Amino acid sequence: MTTHPTHESLLPPTGVRAPRFAAPTTDAPHVPLDGDWRFRLFPTADTGVDPGDPGEDWGTVPVPGHWQLAGAPDAWPHGRPAYTNVLYPIPVDPPRVPRDNPTGEYRRTVTVPDAWRDGGRVVLRFEGVDSWFEVAVNGRVLAQSHGSRLPTEVDVTDAVHAGENLLAVRVTQWSAQTYVEDQDQWWLSGIFRDVTLLHRPDDGIEHVTLHAAYDHTTGEGVLRVDVEPARPDALVEVPALGLRARPGEETRAPVEPWSAESPRLYDVVVRTPGETVTLRAGFRTVAVVDGVLTLNGAPLVLRGVNRHEFAPTDGRAVTRETMLADVLAMKRHHVNAVRTSHYPPHPHFLDLCDEHGLYVVDENDLETHGFELLGWRDNPTDDPRWEPLLVDRVTRMVRRDAHHPAVVMWSLGNEAGVGCNVAAMAAAVRTLDPTRPVHYEGDRTCEHADVYSRMYPTSQEVALIARGLEDPLPDAALDTRRRAMPFVLCEYAHAMGNGPGGLTGYLDLVDDHPRLAGGFVWEWFDHGIATRTPDGEPYYGYGGDFGEELHDGTFIADGLLLPDRTPSPGLLELAAAYAPVRVRAGAQPGTLELRNRYAFTSTAHARLVWTLVADGDVVAEGEVDRVLAPDERVEVRLADVLGDRLDDLLAATDPTTAVWWVLRAVPRDAGADVPAHLGLGAGQVLVRPPAAPPRATGSVVTVGGVRRVGPVELDATGRPVRIGGTAVRLARVDAWRAPTDNDRIRSWYDPVGDAEAWERAGLSRLHERVDDVADVAGAVVVTSRVAGAATDCGLRVRTTWRTVDERTADLVVELTPEGRWPGTVARLGWLLALEQPDAGDVRVDWTGLGPDESYADSRLAALAGRWQHTVDALQTRYTHPQENGARRGVTRAVLHLAGGPLTLTAGEVRVADRAVPGLELTARPWSDRALADARHPHELVPDGALWLHLDAVQHGLGSAACGPGVEPDAAARPTTATLQVRLQV
Repeated sequence: MTTHPTHESLLPPTGVRAPRFAAPTTDAPHVPLDGDWRFRLFPTADTGVDPGDPGEDWGTVPVPGHWQLAGAPDAWPHGRPAYTNVLYPIPVDPPRVPRDNPTGEYRRTVTVPDAWRDGGRVVLRFEGVDSWFEVAVNGRVLAQSHGSRLPTEVDVTDAVHAGENLLAVRVTQWSAQTYVEDQDQWWLSGIFRDVTLLHRPDDGIEHVTLHAAYDHTTGEGVLRVDVEPARPDALVEVPALGLRARPGEETRAPVEPWSAESPRLYDVVVRTPGETVTLRAGFRTVAVVDGVLTLNGAPLVLRGVNRHEFAPTDGRAVTRETMLADVLAMKRHHVNAVRTSHYPPHPHFLDLCDEHGLYVVDENDLETHGFELLGWRDNPTDDPRWEPLLVDRVTRMVRRDAHHPAVVMWSLGNEAGVGCNVAAMAAAVRTLDPTRPVHYEGDRTCEHADVYSRMYPTSQEVALIARGLEDPLPDAALDTRRRAMPFVLCEYAHAMGNGPGGLTGYLDLVDDHPRLAGGFVWEWFDHGIATRTPDGEPYYGYGGDFGEELHDGTFIADGLLLPDRTPSPGLLELAAAYAPVRVRAGAQPGTLELRNRYAFTSTAHARLVWTLVADGDVVAEGEVDRVLAPDERVEVRLADVLGDRLDDLLAATDPTTAVWWVLRAVPRDAGADVPAHLGLGAGQVLVRPPAAPPRATGSVVTVGGVRRVGPVELDATGRPVRIGGTAVRLARVDAWRAPTDNDRIRSWYDPVGDAEAWERAGLSRLHERVDDVADVAGAVVVTSRVAGAATDCGLRVRTTWRTVDERTADLVVELTPEGRWPGTVARLGWLLALEQPDAGDVRVDWTGLGPDESYADSRLAALAGRWQHTVDALQTRYTHPQENGARRGVTRAVLHLAGGPLTLTAGEVRVADRAVPGLELTARPWSDRALADARHPHELVPDGALWLHLDAVQHGLGSAACGPGVEPDAAARPTTATLQVRLQV
């Protein structure tokens, strides 16, 4: 009879020690085993290599590391990465896997000190190995283990001797565990976390369970420490509190509580005759009270991100420096929570969250998403045979991480369906740790979870849930139970490419409804892998760039950080949306509402600085002398701040310019690390919209069939051919853009996707028909129609040119849609391509919102002012090229062209019957068609023109790549639009 190889077994790991806490500070000896290991890759799990073979003639790979990335991007000697989101890259035949199963044989010499053989035990600890592995020492097989993102300890005492020993580890890429590790990430294999050789003293500490609660009614911390094995001579001390106790004893003392706002930690020292261990305790209590998630008695709001572990050259083998950079970047951008999607992170990351203050939803290493395509048939989550394995996984997570104060919730996994094993896992968690709520989004009835969780509902549905008006469950008892629970958006916005848009629709609800405990944006980081073209051009690869049989393309590039860890505009928008001091337009004109979103901290550490900005210049400034208590809100009136000065200041400004009132919460500590222009929160209100400039009165001059309107030369069809000293390549109305990733994918809730609607309307293939060119009362009036091939959708256009003086001309474009449109439009505006050999070097000075890009539903981070960038700097080099770089509310822009400066001033801008305060300006050194056709940024090559979009309106961003599309108030629809622009050379 043939038996399945061990790596297809459904048994928990064999030959291993009981799961224990993440190694804290200890005085027990240990030897790190990181570095270059000898390595050889085989095509199947039956490598035929004796575990006693030292592999002296093999090559090497780094540990921690993935064998697919060893040597990359210069070479790919051990296979290539592969990306799928949902699909399994192997046949779905659990627990079996294919014969072709890349398997790595690792070898290294391990030196055991002589003193370690005098007593105690010698233990190997692996923090993470993907996906199944076997451990042998000196040719003797000792253990098999799995659970890629979980620790494994192997007692090797009886197999080692003092001096040099041969450590052999066999790792398979595929195993039974592959079926429960189908997370949305790259398939990468190997020993990718630390390996350590430990000496465990006879009288040592094998496990510590730390309970550090906070009683907010008395201000006392409640401490109990349990030790395994139980020892009557063990001692627990907290030096900063003067506490001494025995394990199992409960002690109380006044403490400073731990929170993300004030992450106060205390050293807890546990001593036995053989070992001293130090843990860092934070006193805090997480509880659900009357349907509200609380921390230390106050509502807990999670302003979070989902975080995969990743780096473009190292995959999931992230360094401590990278972890710290991530944590500091989160804090800088006002993120206060992390969901460890979809597995426990490296334990050091949790140390950093404890230290710097981040709330953590610690997620079990479980996802079976690929079974959804099969109707969840044979799903391990509902198969009793898998129960021991799944319970083992969640048990190892809780025992490893329970001492971390940052962990405020346990998650049983992600997108693994429902079934009998959910109850088993939840029970195992509660047995080990009843102090934290249990989360599992897949448990929609909340039969086993403690919080109600959803991903990507519409803001309208969230509003119903906030008020307890969601659709009832069939089971009345479960319905009552769920309605008494906090609601968490475990994923609520998808930061793929340019986006997400529409954050405020959710966050305003969270601010106003205590049941809503906040949520987590998907996700932190673009998982581009560093690679090169055949001729050496570097770029970041995504799905399909490595010859995968199946892949999910750009869906892996969905982060708030670009692959080089540059913050995307989406992260700056998130920083503004998550800001601890919320600044919004008030209910009445000329007012701003301020809200302190801190749960425990006043705004005494911030100055509330305001400016009155006219035409981009600060004409008045001051401070609001007010300290807001936690969760306090107040409305501030400009008239009260400025008094009688307001009318005089407005009268002294040009009426054709916009006037904004901007308020920022600025840290009093000059060294505080926050986005410079946003501080701890910023907002603004339009005090006075710009008025249209006086009507031009000059006349057209015609010479040799060429009409001259100020500095603009028009040909016989009324098309501009030159503006001042600059030739015009193209000028016409436009309604299309290079689709964003959100545009390309139809949202969960819409019948047609935006990019699909634009294609059906022909917007990517517009043709212009000129009906008439006439001189009317000194102006040139061009009547035309712009439409796409194979469609009756079009725009009737009336373009009017009028001379102001020899250096200045006015342009008015009036648009009227015709035909039956299938959906939205990308933009309504004017496209101007100017011949410019070095377009990327052109400096653009603009007055309006900035300094970074903004869109109709992503504009909180854009403040009124005067800004400047080169055209190159206006671009965002998204991993997958797409629409980017728009600046809204532009009332004036100066382009420093090779032929001399060109100033563009916005006049009247209207969409339907609504006045718009300024243009939306986009400038780039390539066309939208080139941008849409490029798969990677290096494929974009300047074409000798400066491509300008001057738009009355542009479509918002939304989150349709995964979830809702653009909200109605940010969607561009076929409608009438008027755009007035003054051009001056």
